Amino acid sequence: MNSELLKQVRILDPVSRTDRLADVLIASGLVKAVETKICDFPVDTSIRDCQGLILGPGLVDLYSHSGEPGSENRDTLSSLLTAAATGGFTRLSILPDTLPPLDNLTGLALLNQLQQVLKADEDGEKDKLSSFPFPPSPPLLSYWGALTQGIEGQKMTELAELAAAGVIGFTDGAPLSNLALVRRLLEYLQPLGKPVALMAYDPQLAGEGVIREGKQSIRLGLSGSPAVAESAAIAALLEVVATVGTPVHLMRISTSRSVQLIAQAKAQGLPITASTTWMHLLLNTEDLSSYHPNLRLEPPLGNPIDQAALLQGIREGILDAIAIDHTPYSYEEKTVSFAQAPPGVIGLELALPLLWHHLVEKGDWSALELWQSLSTNSAICLGQTPAAIAPNQPAELVLFDPQQTWTVEQQTLKSHSANTPWLNKQLTGRVVRTWC
Repeated sequence: MNSELLKQVRILDPVSRTDRLADVLIASGLVKAVETKICDFPVDTSIRDCQGLILGPGLVDLYSHSGEPGSENRDTLSSLLTAAATGGFTRLSILPDTLPPLDNLTGLALLNQLQQVLKADEDGEKDKLSSFPFPPSPPLLSYWGALTQGIEGQKMTELAELAAAGVIGFTDGAPLSNLALVRRLLEYLQPLGKPVALMAYDPQLAGEGVIREGKQSIRLGLSGSPAVAESAAIAALLEVVATVGTPVHLMRISTSRSVQLIAQAKAQGLPITASTTWMHLLLNTEDLSSYHPNLRLEPPLGNPIDQAALLQGIREGILDAIAIDHTPYSYEEKTVSFAQAPPGVIGLELALPLLWHHLVEKGDWSALELWQSLSTNSAICLGQTPAAIAPNQPAELVLFDPQQTWTVEQQTLKSHSANTPWLNKQLTGRVVRTWC
């Protein structure tokens, strides 16, 4: 059956600033019509009553980690793409810290080969996933190329070669402490016209900190990482950007002072965009009393003032987008003390329902504000054209039920890993269909 009619679905389209009820006709991978009521459609059209459901452009993740190649026990490309589609993501960008890393053409060729094998085995994968609430459709998978290579990360990669090979942009996904190298990188990258993402964090100032420095770190007896470890690094990076002029995306913003610095830089016309992660919007240091190892992040969760600044920063456009930063780890890797746990959590399947519940349903954000920061703005930060819900546009869509309840369990997650503080918890809100 090639045509689908969604009856009276709530359309959220940040591109056209649309939030309304309408019928939507989808056929042959295209949005054919968006009207108050559609009466003219093919005879064999599948008709779905969508009252109470939400239709938005597919979500776009700026940066996440893949277990494959190198750590397939955490996630394979297949499980990663399946988790992304299950969570409503139609575009996914992988960080270059795979094994081997994406710092040369060999590493990139290996990933491309793995993706080709995955496509060849697509029918078999669909058979395995017959329990899906919708037919699995793989999101667009892109790769970030590494900026540096070598043990100390002091040598530039072959940037032009990686750009020609099709990387979406360049990042190490980790701090670069050598500002002279950063300046040289930005000078070399300017003519390539690819996105550049930098993490501003000073490891020397951060020390051995595993929690944001403050009253909570003292009360919990955990080593604190001061907020200045991020804000000082951002101030330095902004000076380099102002000097060189190459556009830069600042990733994993987590402090209120950083938001202030970015606001000032944007007001001065610096070519920057910025993102924070969904976890830093939802939680803060007061949520760490359980010492749950799946709340160990890098950078660490901020204090309540930081969290409030990040939330306001997204709403005001100071911060452009919400990243998922999906970071899978095995049960054994995460079942250690808080301080010893590797930083990171999964999120592709959890971000939309949790953000919707905590921000939209509670009235703090509008539905369009959330969708814009997870979809449209993320695409723009990657230099891509955002998806739109309009006639003759590709059907890159997600159908979301904000009232459907489900339990986060190993068997309900499509990711191979389950390192999340919401494991065995019941959530409200779930994606019921994704068109890629």
